[in-house]
Amino acid sequence: MTPDYHQHEEFQNRSRKLAEIRALGMDPYPHKYIPTQKTSQIISACEGKEVGHHEAASAGTSERVAVSGRLVLFRAMGKNAFAHIQDETGRIQIMFNRDLTEVSGFTPQEDLSAIKFIEKKLDLGDIIGVEGNLFMTQKGELTIFAKKVTLLCKSLLPLPDKHSGLVDKGVRYRKRWLDLITHSESLERFRLRSKILLSIRNYLQELEFEEVETPVLQNIYGGASARPFTTHLQALDQPMYLRISLEIPLKKLIVGGMQKIYEIGKVFRNEGIDRTHNPEFTMLEAYAAGWDYNDMIEFVEGLFETVALGLFGDTKIRLTPEGESSAVVIDLKAPWKKMSMKEAIHTYGHLNVDKMSDAEMRAKLLTDSPIDPKAVHGAPRGALIALLFEEFAEKHLIQPHHIIDHPIETTPLCKLHREESLRKERFVERFESFILGREMCNSYSELNDPELQRKLLVEQSEKRDSGDVEASPLDEEFLEAICQGMPPTGGIGVGIDRLVMLLTNAESIRDAILFPLMRKEE
Repeated sequence: MTPDYHQHEEFQNRSRKLAEIRALGMDPYPHKYIPTQKTSQIISACEGKEVGHHEAASAGTSERVAVSGRLVLFRAMGKNAFAHIQDETGRIQIMFNRDLTEVSGFTPQEDLSAIKFIEKKLDLGDIIGVEGNLFMTQKGELTIFAKKVTLLCKSLLPLPDKHSGLVDKGVRYRKRWLDLITHSESLERFRLRSKILLSIRNYLQELEFEEVETPVLQNIYGGASARPFTTHLQALDQPMYLRISLEIPLKKLIVGGMQKIYEIGKVFRNEGIDRTHNPEFTMLEAYAAGWDYNDMIEFVEGLFETVALGLFGDTKIRLTPEGESSAVVIDLKAPWKKMSMKEAIHTYGHLNVDKMSDAEMRAKLLTDSPIDPKAVHGAPRGALIALLFEEFAEKHLIQPHHIIDHPIETTPLCKLHREESLRKERFVERFESFILGREMCNSYSELNDPELQRKLLVEQSEKRDSGDVEASPLDEEFLEAICQGMPPTGGIGVGIDRLVMLLTNAESIRDAILFPLMRKEE
């Protein structure tokens, strides 16, 4: 079936030009071209320096450079023509001259000079290499006097219109390559993402963590409350699951004697899509033998502080909370504010859960929040406390907060609290860190009591058997590993995409993922 774009006039015009270029004996798709510098490097190196004039450039006596990029602007002016080319670092002006510019592989014809070739056969969006000499125009614009032009790639479809641009968010997400070409801020965000990941790895290396890789395809899933993606392994004729967490295999490595480990990898949860959720996302999980959740609090603060200083040279960054039009200054410098889940509900939700019955908590949730009644009816006390926190406190956590000491109902993989009073209430040594009202990470003093671990995982399995699609099945292999002894361990999970959202002030998680999940185009 012929694609729709083959019928477009622009595609047909460019295809005709491509055939004409080939007929001239030129290769419109050469194998290799190495520029000497990026455009930003040239511009930066010339800042504040005396640059030669037009005469020096045309004589070849000024500085010689070679660049490559997309042709994004072109205008002919008699014997000269001016253009802008764009690489991943910026744009620079090019001047082509009728007498002194040659086209690589092209032999001038009686009716087709080199400059006419450029004017008639090239289009905006084509990728070219330019070798020439620098000069400054009378208007003060740094320009390359092109001595040699090489066609590197003839494009057959145009870029989005420069005036209307690429404004549809759905198209920008689906056709990310066009978004990167036309929106420099989007390209910069993903370059920052790369720097963030490098900074994280450097921080972990300094703390002597080792990076490991664990399977994406698993026989059994666990480590979080989520519905998995399922598939079938033909070779063994058995169902398989895309991992919903990195946790279980990493803990097995701690049992095996590894002391400090981490993994940065994709996890998959077959659930809703919204501003902060994508079914495929990137997680950092790290585990350290001998640590507890207090050590992990220091780890998190150091991580965020280090990354911010590396990116911005400061721990204070300006960010815009959800639903707000003005930015606030967020300070990532340690120490962050720390309070228990019950304290947060009291401070920000003005509710004292210690003085509320289960019935009163249910009534508050059903009356004053949009929560689904199914989540409230029959929920145990710990789950009701967690729901009150989510509905009445979480959105107020704008500056960095650690919310510590959660009900055991929130996780089956965490140690009961060491303080007797909290232990009796079935609270666990868990914290979540929040910034701008968003959860940024999740950490435990990891449960290593095999008897309690079995009890809690059996409860999860029973919930699954009763119809809870987010509860995990019983993982006997993991329980066997815990029975063989896991030392006291602190663990942490950090959502990389949300971290990128935070540090680049992105409105949606889709702005922080190169290719977010989209509805299939018919």
